[in-house]
Amino acid sequence: MPKLKSVRTFVVKTAPPHKGGLLWFFLKLETDDGYEGWGETAILSSLSGLESGYEELVKNIFDTHLLGAEALDRGYLFDKLYSRLTQQHPDYVMLGIISAFDTALWDIAGKHLRTPIYDLLGGKFRDRVRTYTYIYDDEDSNSLQGTGRAWTEEPERLARLAEHYVNEGFTGLKFDPVPQVKRRVPKPFELRQHELGNAERVVAAVREAIGERADILIGTHGQMTPADAIRLAKRLEPYDPLWLEEPCPPENYREMGRIARATSIPISTGERLVTLFEFQLLFAEGACAIAQPDLGSAGGITATHKIATLAEANYIMMAPHVWGGPIILAAALQIDASIPNFLIQESIGKADGFFNEIVKKPFVWDNGDLIVPDRPGLGIELDETALEKYRGKLSDRR
Repeated sequence: MPKLKSVRTFVVKTAPPHKGGLLWFFLKLETDDGYEGWGETAILSSLSGLESGYEELVKNIFDTHLLGAEALDRGYLFDKLYSRLTQQHPDYVMLGIISAFDTALWDIAGKHLRTPIYDLLGGKFRDRVRTYTYIYDDEDSNSLQGTGRAWTEEPERLARLAEHYVNEGFTGLKFDPVPQVKRRVPKPFELRQHELGNAERVVAAVREAIGERADILIGTHGQMTPADAIRLAKRLEPYDPLWLEEPCPPENYREMGRIARATSIPISTGERLVTLFEFQLLFAEGACAIAQPDLGSAGGITATHKIATLAEANYIMMAPHVWGGPIILAAALQIDASIPNFLIQESIGKADGFFNEIVKKPFVWDNGDLIVPDRPGLGIELDETALEKYRGKLSDRR
């Protein structure tokens, strides 16, 4: 049995326009017999400015809890880290680190057993995974995501961009018809009448442009009060979105459930929730139709597979969240392939761009789908020379 020998960390600063975030946080586990496993921590804004702290914390956790452990004991090691590092109380940042360790352990297991991770989870339901992407406005130099202006200010331009993506093969397109207002406090806040009206015009323009060729996915990032989320949903119902995502802050499961019962638009949420236990509370309130755990924060492959099983028992579909680097996406593909209740996978464009700068073999995107790799473990390897080239920190931002 391989035993864990060492860990390395890589904090990578992405190239402009920083799709997937400015910084990506990777770790690599190594065993005494030469196996390597890759993991990634999802950040959103939680670790921005804490790059050196992340690297030191990962090393200290490894030295204290994982050094010399049997690398294939994935379930036991997940429970050990969860119990000792969180006192069995879910925490977003710590679960992000545990997620990276967990995914790396599964990668090692697949390589040791010479099979993809999905085989260790029961085998494949599918070879192809349907994808969606944000509608990127690459001419908007004011947005780190290459997005923003066309979402809310220029419905006609957004409609043209949407049509372009559909013509490329995407069957799901996401955008935020309400602007992300970072400076308006407190949150959640009430929307103004012109914001509600503009959101409706934007969604109407996209639906008219793409017709029934693709689904519209509405993002909101949990900014609104439940009352205003219901008002917005009523305006958008005629355009039949596939979902209304995180319509209020995710901390209040009961209020999310109230929104879900007040609209015909399916509610999706979960990118900021962690572990089986938080999703259990969400599902108990009937608060979503589509669960969106992030493999870089929810607890890695171990926790996300359990979340998918609980979702299946509640007739809830799975659409894993991705806003980060290629390891999170690779882990999500292993889940997507192995569960019956998969709906659609978030992808940053065609999973190329800067991804291709740091992976040894690129993802294969074909006519709206990502092809599930058949290589052992995660099926993806990072190029350490490239990772060293792009090492960075928040203060390097230009």
